[in-house]
Amino acid sequence: MYKQSEELAGQVALVTGASRGIGEAIAEALAARGAHVVITARTAGGLEELEDRIHEAGGNATIAPLDLTDGDSIARLASAMAERWQKIDMLVLNAAMLGTLTPVAAIDGKEFNKLLTLNLIAQQALIANFDPLLRRAASGRLVALSTGVAREPRAYWGAYAATKAALETLITSYGAEMRNISTVRTAILDPGGTRTQMRARAYPGEDPQSIKEPAAVGAFVAQLMIDGFDSTAFHALPKVMADA
Repeated sequence: MYKQSEELAGQVALVTGASRGIGEAIAEALAARGAHVVITARTAGGLEELEDRIHEAGGNATIAPLDLTDGDSIARLASAMAERWQKIDMLVLNAAMLGTLTPVAAIDGKEFNKLLTLNLIAQQALIANFDPLLRRAASGRLVALSTGVAREPRAYWGAYAATKAALETLITSYGAEMRNISTVRTAILDPGGTRTQMRARAYPGEDPQSIKEPAAVGAFVAQLMIDGFDSTAFHALPKVMADA
């Protein structure tokens, strides 16, 4: 990563699931454009490495290891960020769990509950706790990462697709609620085929060189934050595009 611009200088972003993959790339891209990025994930190791890279490139980042399935942890993070910055300009809901790809009739109830808890319930908790901070920003922006199967369900993807379809409904409803009472705007992004660990698990026979690097998604999200959008914007990226 290298310092590219100051277009997001003075702005604060929270990126979930930032220890690797798309979340990591989005955090780097926002920091490269001047934002102070708060990065979260369950384990500190990947976050510390990302924080070091951002700082070495002249950017600003703060790590906040936490389990998003713990609602109290989300509330504590929101309180700490409110005390330090009073507002948040950008919220990127990226953290998610794929689960087992299996027929609907064979879905394991315990695993399905975990998917619902992280992919949906925790996302609502993030919105609830950071809504006041987003409203205090001059132009609060929320981007939620989704998937093509949320809109075009396919066999064996039912559990994951159902949680993401519900998330899209939640984000769209929040965007409609905010449209006339605040400057907060929402967007949904289907990143498409991207070279990540989750993608490799879902498509074990796919050539990773045939799909784009996470950096391309990061650059797209950063530009989206710079340009702004109306609620609820939807974007779907192709498998191949120029990397950042």
